[in-house]
Amino acid sequence: MAKGPRVGDIAPDFELDGTEGRFKLSEHRGKRVVLLFYPGDETPVCTRQFCSYRDRSDEMSALDAVVVGISGQDVESHRDFTTNHGLTVPLLADPDKATARAYGVTRPVLGTQRATFIVDENGTVAWCKIHALGLDYVDVDELKTTLTALSPATAG
Repeated sequence: MAKGPRVGDIAPDFELDGTEGRFKLSEHRGKRVVLLFYPGDETPVCTRQFCSYRDRSDEMSALDAVVVGISGQDVESHRDFTTNHGLTVPLLADPDKATARAYGVTRPVLGTQRATFIVDENGTVAWCKIHALGLDYVDVDELKTTLTALSPATAG
């Protein structure tokens, strides 16, 4: 099993193209960032996951965090997925899976494993959940509860 950052570690920085332009993690210091790694566009569980965020987009936008999805498909695939389902979470393309590898969430055959990382305002991993089989996902309620439970980082 690949090793990725654990809670308390500095989150590996990355820069990826996405459905809303280029995204660089370190440019979001001062905000909490939720990284939603997922296996693939148009797959049943991933579609259900991102449609659930769409269906509760008011609650998602009220979260005190920047939320992005990350998988190995290219931006065009992500745009088609977003258009086909009216998705509201920006999706980032990690075609060489370098970002997924940096976070320890790549698996042979499966590619990117379903996982959620919350990076705090200082760029530290504050919480993570890696799904063994990828048949479930972190839903809006769990995101809200987890973000509320995490105390905001203290500004230095």
